[in-house]
Amino acid sequence: MERRMRGNSHVRCGAGEKMEIISKSYLLLYRNVELELELEKKANEELLKVVRDITDLVDIHYIRQKEAKGLGHAIYCAKTFVGNEPFAVMLGDDVVYNEGKPCLKQMIEVYDEYKTSVLGVQTVKDEDVCKYGIVDGERVSDRVYTVKGLVEKPAVDEAPSNVAILGRYIINPGIFDILAETKPGKGGEIQLTDALKELALQEDMYAYDFVGKRYDVGNKQGFLEATVETALRREDLKDEFLEYLVRVVEKEVGAVREVACCHDK
Repeated sequence: MERRMRGNSHVRCGAGEKMEIISKSYLLLYRNVELELELEKKANEELLKVVRDITDLVDIHYIRQKEAKGLGHAIYCAKTFVGNEPFAVMLGDDVVYNEGKPCLKQMIEVYDEYKTSVLGVQTVKDEDVCKYGIVDGERVSDRVYTVKGLVEKPAVDEAPSNVAILGRYIINPGIFDILAETKPGKGGEIQLTDALKELALQEDMYAYDFVGKRYDVGNKQGFLEATVETALRREDLKDEFLEYLVRVVEKEVGAVREVACCHDK
């Protein structure tokens, strides 16, 4: 089928095909009708309810970045949709768990207090400083810093601190005018950090040391840790999965001991 969207944008979607945005715009999440019909045919009411509940949780809009030109460019692509409103950026390779209050909720409360852009940060080890954008700032409360500047992935001896930006932002819409003028930086990409540095010169900016366990699911170890620990938090999975883990660990420990004994002989 074909569906017309706002601003003469054009979206095509056929049965079993992936939705594709032909020009910049946004659209509602497409329900997987084929999957729902298949579940109905099999009378799998429990799974059917799960699938339908997911599509009813929230209206999801997306915009396709036509070229891989960096995070700054990806955010700029959303300018028409965001308009003149503050907005949140949540990078998918950073997962934060806090049972009491989600990371973004914490940051929204900080934004409501200071009425300006807020960066989600945590302190990282010295050896990890070179992996992140690092904040140059001053602490103004227990978990809040003023941002004087930002350094993208510095060497540890050149870093102003070990307070790292970790994939969560609430940004004022003034960033779009800056991104429009931002030249490509490292890797030939338009860097969000470069634009944020300029925004910090134009208006106040704060960094918030959020409460929660952060998983870097962009690497294999972090992905596995997030998967295992998330499963162990779920009452419907915990007991059986824990028994499985115990069996696996006992088997691996036994194999290691057997190898060690062979080496000692």
